[in-house]
Amino acid sequence: MAGEGFRRVAWRWTTGLACLGAVALTPASAQQQQPDPLAPLPEQPAPQPPPPEPLRPVQAVPVATAPLSGFALYRQQLSSKARAAGIREATIEAVVPYLTLNQRVIQLDRAQPGGPPNSTVIPPFAPYRARHVSADLINRGSARYRSYQPQLQWLERRFGVETPVLLAIYGHETSYGRITGGFDLLEALATMAYEGRRRAFFEEEFIAALRLLDRGTPRARLKGSWAGATGYPQFMPSNVLRLATDGDGDGVANIWSSEMDALASIAAYLRDAGWKPGVHWGVPVRVPPTLNRTSIRTTFDAPRCPAVFRRHSRWLTVREWRAWGVQPLRGSLPEGEMATLIEPDGPSATAYLVTNNYRAILDYNCSNFYALAVGLLADEIVAR
Repeated sequence: MAGEGFRRVAWRWTTGLACLGAVALTPASAQQQQPDPLAPLPEQPAPQPPPPEPLRPVQAVPVATAPLSGFALYRQQLSSKARAAGIREATIEAVVPYLTLNQRVIQLDRAQPGGPPNSTVIPPFAPYRARHVSADLINRGSARYRSYQPQLQWLERRFGVETPVLLAIYGHETSYGRITGGFDLLEALATMAYEGRRRAFFEEEFIAALRLLDRGTPRARLKGSWAGATGYPQFMPSNVLRLATDGDGDGVANIWSSEMDALASIAAYLRDAGWKPGVHWGVPVRVPPTLNRTSIRTTFDAPRCPAVFRRHSRWLTVREWRAWGVQPLRGSLPEGEMATLIEPDGPSATAYLVTNNYRAILDYNCSNFYALAVGLLADEIVAR
């Protein structure tokens, strides 16, 4: 029994080994018939993109644009004129494309006095004189005349112009620097040119303003009147380029903040306009009621401001005027000096004998009322 039990155990052990051997000897292919869920996935090749489609030419689709007109078209014309005048392209591109019409400038220009076309109605001079030869302007001009005496004497020696006239123009134009205007000069000039009443003139001034930018004048400094005048003396840009003068000796002609530079520049302007040294602008006179005005009527047809010059008589010497009974009320002029008679308020009112230097003032502003007011303010500045 014992031996039989041993044989049974031995058989079971032998049989187990045989089974294990059979498992061990089973081919690998037989074991891989069922995939192992824990085994890593086999590597797959990366998908390749499809080949690109051949490029086809793209035809541009025309975009309908409205043709430029009005002020937009005029800006292009201004750019072309500026290039032809030699203005730097950077200056043109920084200014011209951004210009806009200033409606306020147009309103002010169209509201200028003058009455209907061909009107012969002339307003009285007295109200204008009261506004522009006021006690305030006289007092402030006199104070400058006293405090600037050394500089003014130097200016008179240099330019030969009566310095009270310089102060009078300065006071008349900007109230001695108080009111210089806040309009953007380039916008105002472009608007005035576009409006067309004096297009060639204002186009030239616009280009002159661009040239000031080219020469380093800051755009912010180019402010002024609606008609394009700037600085203490209210110069047009072309006059700034041509006549701005250093009067305080710092080497810079700054008409925007230096009073002496402004006065020196006005003196340069009047000298350039033909001022004759040592001759007064004019004197008030009494005209006899018997004066034959037909015989003294001018035949001169002025190319500039003809309506202004038509109010002047023909030229006679002061001696000849005395012979006609015209007598100075105050002051005097050399007997041999040529003078013309102006009666701003007509016969029976104060008249004036004015010299060639009066016409130099007219060159600054072509208005008889303006030139008379400047001369009279200058006289009062000295008298006070």
